[in-house]
Amino acid sequence: MIVDGRVLREDFVPSEVVHRHDEVNLLSETLEPLLSDDRPDPAFLFGPTGVGKTCIARYTLAQLREQEPAVRVAYVNCWQEYTRFRVLYRVLEGVDRAVDVHRSTPKDELFERLSRADDEPIVVILDEVDQLEETAALYDLHRLGHVSPVLIANREEELFASFDDRVRSRFHAGTRVRFDRYGTDELAAILAERAEKALEPGAVTDSQLRTVADAASGDARVGIGVLRSAARRAEQQGLASITDDALEAAIPDARTAIRRKTVEGLIEHQRVLYDVITDAGEIEPGDLYEEYERRVDEPKTNRTLRNYLTKMVHYDLIEAVGKRRGRTYRLVDADRGDGEKNE
Repeated sequence: MIVDGRVLREDFVPSEVVHRHDEVNLLSETLEPLLSDDRPDPAFLFGPTGVGKTCIARYTLAQLREQEPAVRVAYVNCWQEYTRFRVLYRVLEGVDRAVDVHRSTPKDELFERLSRADDEPIVVILDEVDQLEETAALYDLHRLGHVSPVLIANREEELFASFDDRVRSRFHAGTRVRFDRYGTDELAAILAERAEKALEPGAVTDSQLRTVADAASGDARVGIGVLRSAARRAEQQGLASITDDALEAAIPDARTAIRRKTVEGLIEHQRVLYDVITDAGEIEPGDLYEEYERRVDEPKTNRTLRNYLTKMVHYDLIEAVGKRRGRTYRLVDADRGDGEKNE
């Protein structure tokens, strides 16, 4: 039934995009100076999870490179690469300049090496940029005239609140590309395109795709995950098409798989916070911070902890109940859809 499993991966970048044409056009216009050897302003892609920010960034850069192959592209997932060293190393690796770099290599040497890689323009996609523990890497990239950053985050206000003054002033003038949740019709169309390329003809009906889109509540990650899980279930049962029973079972399966992958990707201090909330069931910030400090040797600042918690809220791992005073944190029910989430 599955003829090309790559198409059902989260990180698959299609040759054509369904919807998001306005966002593609705005990002393309922002990056257009690269075609005439000029440096574009920084570009920001803002929006909730699962709305295509990463896909559109990669798609747009692939289109640009077809026009100008000399442009190099480095992708950095700041969820994993959250320090200055890791960011600079990943950029060097992305442009094939990381040979002989070791953990003991001074960070300033990484910067100098990147500054010498100025024979071609470099676009750096910084995904989950609000996960950076130190913004010195952003200042580094801005100082290099041949490097153009594309920054991906959930919310502008929270991102800029994490910047120090020198970074905030340098990135203030960037272009903002904003993404809203997909509607049911939009997500069903995206899933139909994926199904056409990934599955045998007739493996899934339009009605079933709408059911998936509705269950995903505008999150393409969930929708694609459900379609993938349902197809695998049907294939394992030796069926020629996806049954409604397989689809119904795939919905919680996909949510659980996404949640598990997200939890596994948490950095050390986020995972401690998550475990404290898990153990408590529901907990006030003061008690949460106190227990977190008891469990770690070198605790982060309260501001950093708030950033971590906010990120976990965006990824539907936890929810913040109440406003400021009286607020508590608790796990999100894994069986509940995004549309049912408390505000």
